[in-house]
Amino acid sequence: MPAVLASPVVELRQYTLKPGQRDTLIDIFDGKLIEGQEDVGMTIIGQFRDLDRPDMFVWMRGFDGMDARTNALAAFYDGPVWAAHKHAANATMIDSDDVLLLKPAWPGAGFDLTGAQRPSLATQENSIQNRPPTCIVVIEIHHLQPGMEVDFGRHFEAEMAPLITASGANLLGAFVTEHAENSFPRLPVRADENVFMSVAGFDSAEAHVLHKAALAASPAWQAAQLSLTKPTEILRLSPTSRSQLGR
Repeated sequence: MPAVLASPVVELRQYTLKPGQRDTLIDIFDGKLIEGQEDVGMTIIGQFRDLDRPDMFVWMRGFDGMDARTNALAAFYDGPVWAAHKHAANATMIDSDDVLLLKPAWPGAGFDLTGAQRPSLATQENSIQNRPPTCIVVIEIHHLQPGMEVDFGRHFEAEMAPLITASGANLLGAFVTEHAENSFPRLPVRADENVFMSVAGFDSAEAHVLHKAALAASPAWQAAQLSLTKPTEILRLSPTSRSQLGR
């Protein structure tokens, strides 16, 4: 079967939660909200615990385009699944507006979910079979001058991606800001950002440490950092039991 790239439009969503509420939200999300979103045309790519911020829930979803995004969001947030669970979900949250709207940085840079299998609800409910994966997913968000996303993406594909894979990482995707107007303003996005985002998978946290050391020793990697406008955001993430990405 051909690769399934999910998707032409991607949201990275970072939620700040009330202390101790992350597992509560994950239970609601993984158990009640995935299928309802996918039934109206979204792709729930992955959802994660942030390893460095205990009250952060991070997730990504994809759409077939900007018009498809508008229609899918309206169908879900005005529909019965969200109506049934929104109060319980919202009760866990302090802020849900940290959202980047993204698109693949070059053709083929989106997430390849070919063969990805999300564990069933029955598996999720079985705590013995549902132990968290030992692998981690690392997202790096590079902040760029306006208009530099394409050039940075070309440099990344040609020079930096080989360094990443050579140092033991699995490059899962690369994205830049989607500057199209947010046509669903009920859900804000960080509209003024100009970012390049890479997503990589590692077999363990220790593998990521070795990867960082290898990059730090690379002149090409250090030179790339000179074009950034502020420090790179690094998210070290552990996939939940029903995340498609990072298993």
